[in-house]
Amino acid sequence: MAEIKTYKKDGSESKSIKLDGKLFNSEPNEHIVHTYIKGFLNNQRQGNSSTLNKSRMPGGGKKPFRQKGTGRARAGSNTSPLWKGGAISWGPTPRDYYTKLPKSVKRTAIISAISAKAKNGKLRIVELPELTEAKTKIMASYLKSLGLYQEKALLLYDGKNENLSIASKNIKNFAIKRAQLVNAYDLLLYKNLLITEEGITRLKEIYGND
Repeated sequence: MAEIKTYKKDGSESKSIKLDGKLFNSEPNEHIVHTYIKGFLNNQRQGNSSTLNKSRMPGGGKKPFRQKGTGRARAGSNTSPLWKGGAISWGPTPRDYYTKLPKSVKRTAIISAISAKAKNGKLRIVELPELTEAKTKIMASYLKSLGLYQEKALLLYDGKNENLSIASKNIKNFAIKRAQLVNAYDLLLYKNLLITEEGITRLKEIYGND
């Protein structure tokens, strides 16, 4: 059973609570996480790298010089890959890198990543600060009180919060995301994970916690 620290709106530590269930106490499956991250990164690739191979290279219609008698190696086209400014051999061409990831892989990867955070003491349950204005300094001060300013941290919350989105936008190494939109790549990219109670409820609804 994972013991998680909770924090008040002012960033001060409140208490420690114990979270049970598979969402916080599963044994991380490194193979599944690796499979997911590899597929996720593949799916971010545009696949539009392109070079001019011999068939696509313009020009080369006329033989550069006669076959014999010049003392040079025979050549049939000035677009040959052997020539300066010629075509490219075995260069990249547009392709689709899409990798289909089963839902079970996505779920297991997220559960593994959250459980790993809880196990390593990098997960905190927090109350959001009072954001009467969309001011970056409010969120910066809040993170400083948590000891996470300039640290890589991800905040998961539920619902809509326009002030939170604007106030967090310009803080280096800090990101926010609605709990239902998180993925395992985000969880691994950021060292520290902050979750509101509403965010935990949403995660339990989506991924279960039996």
